[in-house]
Amino acid sequence: MGLRVKVIKTEVVTPKQFCHEHLLPLTNLDLLVPPIDFGAFYCFRKPNNNIVDVTTMFDVLKTSLSQTLSLFYPLAGEVLINEAGEPEIHCNNKGVDFIEAVADVELKELDFYHHDENIGGKLMPKKNHGVLAIQVTMLKCGAMVIASLYDHRVADGYSTNLFATSWANITRCEPPSILPYFFPLNARQPTHYTSSVANMFIPLSNLPSPESDPKIGSDMNQESLTNRMYYIKGDQIKKLQLLSSQNGHGRSKIESFTSFLWKSAASFLEDSGHIGYICNIALPVDGRMRLSEGEGVEKQKLMAGRLGNVISIPFRGIQSKDLKDMTLSSVANEVHELFKNASTKEHFKELIDWVEDQRPNVLISRPFAQNEKALSIMVSSALKFSLTDNMDFGWGKPVLISSHVPTTRTDCHVMPMTSPINPEDWVVYMHLPTKHLDYLEAHASHVFKPLTPHYLELVLNSRI
Repeated sequence: MGLRVKVIKTEVVTPKQFCHEHLLPLTNLDLLVPPIDFGAFYCFRKPNNNIVDVTTMFDVLKTSLSQTLSLFYPLAGEVLINEAGEPEIHCNNKGVDFIEAVADVELKELDFYHHDENIGGKLMPKKNHGVLAIQVTMLKCGAMVIASLYDHRVADGYSTNLFATSWANITRCEPPSILPYFFPLNARQPTHYTSSVANMFIPLSNLPSPESDPKIGSDMNQESLTNRMYYIKGDQIKKLQLLSSQNGHGRSKIESFTSFLWKSAASFLEDSGHIGYICNIALPVDGRMRLSEGEGVEKQKLMAGRLGNVISIPFRGIQSKDLKDMTLSSVANEVHELFKNASTKEHFKELIDWVEDQRPNVLISRPFAQNEKALSIMVSSALKFSLTDNMDFGWGKPVLISSHVPTTRTDCHVMPMTSPINPEDWVVYMHLPTKHLDYLEAHASHVFKPLTPHYLELVLNSRI
């Protein structure tokens, strides 16, 4: 059944209390992010209070959004390029596009698995200007989908969670749990960093011209990337963890899952004839807790509210043939070392220092800039976010929360989140080459199950 969406109205929502117009420089860690967008969406059942109509719900959300933007005022501005050639936020209160829409399907009919044809293609907003765009779509059953699209240079996943939960709190007439902050992350003088940190990113201007590889053109280009959603049962996650934790080395669930995905990607490359490829795995690590270590409770509170990008992206590349032949526990050792080496205060200090010496170059994560034969996958965990518990706008907790990567992006992205049905299960969003996803479904169907309304218990008597 095709999903048809009708836009009722598009208007600009501005902050209730305007900030004084000013320029907000991006931090050195923000400058590690190229000009790309990413999104998130939240699905809610019909409110229990049947008196609340569609117009009232739209108006309530717009009013609370205006109040929330007074606190998160950079999201109501726009990114401009300054005289030095660097992006910075023009905090000018121009606001965000707020799209009101209705869809001709019920929540139980949404096809989350085929993400591009439904959520991504119909329920996500188009961001024509500014930092943020929001679309709220009412379904014919009375359910609702709230979707947002952000300029990644201004916000990371942690920041979007902070904004969305604050918006939900304010809609319920409650204060935000954490106030946002926008202080700089200054480099040390003189700067100091090791070669390992200097190797993580590369100026875009240093990139050579792309190679003309017919396999890259047919299998790995942007037109072949697909968005799909799966769920993984808790017992399968525990089995992966057991296999990854050999020789007395206990590995976390996210380390074990990442190792399995990395090894599976190598098998895909080898079995599909992409011989001689490098298989890269990249693991975003949040630096908020690390940068505030040993600096007192107040600094920890400030860093917990830091809006923007406070992440490092360590990566490791291994020849696909070698990776395929490794045991899962050996792969898990590699993943563990990646997390470990990037999970220190000194690592983030060095990264800030290194960017200082690269300015004003536009930078990009090295594995996603290579023109050699390579498949690079970023695994960004959202398992630590208790989103469903905090994302209540006043009519109940969401039945599903997930991320979204526009189809125009050519970087491979995977994000696991805790399932709203069972805390032991995961829901996994995947933006990968179509043939790679088909391979996973053929060879790892015991792990990756297509996400369905039945699993989410949106259909009566559908408990799994």
